[in-house]
Amino acid sequence: MSTSPRKATHVDKVDAPRRFVFLLLDKFTMMSFAGALEPLRVANRVSGEKLYSWVLVGEGGVEATCSNGASFKLDMGLDEVGREDVVLVCGGIDVQKSTTKNILNWLRREARRGATIGGICTGSYTMAKAGLLDNKKATIHWENQDGFLEEFESVKLTKSIFVMDGNRWSTAGGTSSIDLMLKVIAADHGEDLANTVADQLIYSSIRTDQDTQRLSIPTRIGVRHPKLSQVIQMMEGNIEDPMSPADLAEEVGMSTRQLERLFRRYLNRSPKRYYMELRLQKARNLLMQTDMSVINVALACGFASPSHFSKCYRSHYNTTPYRERGTQGMPSPGIGVRLSF
Repeated sequence: MSTSPRKATHVDKVDAPRRFVFLLLDKFTMMSFAGALEPLRVANRVSGEKLYSWVLVGEGGVEATCSNGASFKLDMGLDEVGREDVVLVCGGIDVQKSTTKNILNWLRREARRGATIGGICTGSYTMAKAGLLDNKKATIHWENQDGFLEEFESVKLTKSIFVMDGNRWSTAGGTSSIDLMLKVIAADHGEDLANTVADQLIYSSIRTDQDTQRLSIPTRIGVRHPKLSQVIQMMEGNIEDPMSPADLAEEVGMSTRQLERLFRRYLNRSPKRYYMELRLQKARNLLMQTDMSVINVALACGFASPSHFSKCYRSHYNTTPYRERGTQGMPSPGIGVRLSF
């Protein structure tokens, strides 16, 4: 990147910069926060105008610490902001704990005043908890979707990388906040400026709200086989009421034995085992992200018997569902650390 500002296409002089208020929740994700802030800085730089300004706010008004341990000095606490300001709630891991009563009340107050409010990464959870996403389309990081769907039935959750539903915005985390902000810059000052900002960021593939956040099934499993991908898609869509191997095979025009061979060849496990792992992964997400009882988690993941669920869970994760719930937020020996991007 060059060291001196490069004038982009003509941008009309603005009377006042559009201000963004970044609400930093405890353990917020740095990548998503930076992805939202940096396009604004670059837009100012390449345009030669102060198009945007920003402040960092948080409960207490002193300091906020992100999930990697870095700390940021805050500009102010939960003070009243301008009616034209855009509030972006920056979440991360353990967002349930960082969504405090004071923060919820502050968001509700600013929403009543007509503010545009967006959720970055898991910030959508905090918005939904405040009731700001009722009957609205929204998105959240794919890892948090299972718990979100169980808790907020009135929200129209999508798998998009970002969503703009009126004055309620949300992103899925990771680099998706860059795409949202490029969309905002294009709407405010034109596509040419947004493209110039993307070039400065070496961001060569700008995504839209029509793009989904997860890799395609063939990319995720490392295998390009149409029927295998189709079966896995059916499995992922039928967790609460699992389909039998015979029904899955019939749906793709195969025999059960052929389906078995297909899974053994490409995934080194049986269809039944692969399906079980999908169900247990969803169960773990629900245990870690919701207050659902273990019995209800079992039912939501297709287990008719709590004892069978506990046995399967222990076999796969080397711990029981009850102990998993007790160690929420802490890595357990032999179990992968839960991440939010």
